[in-house]
Amino acid sequence: MNRTGLLIILSSPSGAGKSTLARRLMNWDASLRFSVSATTRQARPGEVHGRDYYFTDRAAFSDMVADGQMLEHAEVFGNLYGTPRAAVERAMAEGVDTLFDVDWQGGQQIRASALGPQVVSIFVLPPSLRELERRLRSRGQDDDAVIAERMRKSRDEISHWAEYDFVLINSDLDSTEAELRGIIRAERLRRERQRGLGSFVKSLMEEQV
Repeated sequence: MNRTGLLIILSSPSGAGKSTLARRLMNWDASLRFSVSATTRQARPGEVHGRDYYFTDRAAFSDMVADGQMLEHAEVFGNLYGTPRAAVERAMAEGVDTLFDVDWQGGQQIRASALGPQVVSIFVLPPSLRELERRLRSRGQDDDAVIAERMRKSRDEISHWAEYDFVLINSDLDSTEAELRGIIRAERLRRERQRGLGSFVKSLMEEQV
């Protein structure tokens, strides 16, 4: 027996830990494929085109959306982000699980697409807004105005928590990672995801003993 690949959506407000958790999951299971998004924002120091993001301009991004090449897309802090469809569909058909680091808008669009039945959506909450702000400041990347805007947007992100299949409070990275592993293990074993299960059971029932 084999199975259809999962689409694992991991969302959280900025600073709650989803990118760190995504990296940990990839280290835990090398078979997981990370969905590389396209974006119109400028690359940050150390980011590599094709590994971290597909960096493009607005015109090219808009053409991809118009051609139906994006599984989901959204504008965040003045920049466009989206998931190219073809690679995701190919991985799913091959039984490879794809991990998405997207916001609630992206998650909503993926769940509403034709690929929706294979989605497992997980929302990660911070232990408190005070801790969330501390984590954002500890990055040393943004000024006070940007952090204030990120905190404002965090409340909007958190308001969508009930749209997700699973909600985790990231008070401790190790514990949250263990919970994520458990979710993925269980979702992989769902009856409806396993191809050929019906035929296998039929052969069992017909077996002569």
